[in-house]
Amino acid sequence: MAARHRTRWATGGAALALGLSAALTGCGGDGSPADAASRAQSAVGSIASEAGEAVESATAEARQRLDDIQDGVDATDDVTAGRPVTGSDGRVRTELTARNTDDSSRSFAVQVDFRDAGGQLVDTVIVTVEHVQPGHSATATARSTHDLSGEVRTEVARAVRY
Repeated sequence: MAARHRTRWATGGAALALGLSAALTGCGGDGSPADAASRAQSAVGSIASEAGEAVESATAEARQRLDDIQDGVDATDDVTAGRPVTGSDGRVRTELTARNTDDSSRSFAVQVDFRDAGGQLVDTVIVTVEHVQPGHSATATARSTHDLSGEVRTEVARAVRY
């Protein structure tokens, strides 16, 4: 029987959404098309910066959470990610397979990174795969925390067996 998973922790797109709404509702300037274009360009740069900072922060948080697992063993080589698929909701999903090579039942905490076509990190999540029996594999689904457009690749950044 395959173990089920639960999302343990995930980064959100809230910072991006807040930055976008703040940038789009801003006032000022002379109201000309050139001024509007300049403000839009500045807003896009600001939003991209905030989104990048949010992903960096989430990655650091994920790293810390995995480091905090008591008696955890690096199991990155025992977890694989399938082909990413974008759902009708815009979220990207990938199936994870965790193989338990230990001699007792174990669980896995897996950090999955979502990258755009250029290799830029655009999201990260942690998924748990619980109670995998010795010598067996179990699957779980990693899902992006917000809509991702274009080509997206997924990778197992880190996995801890405990």
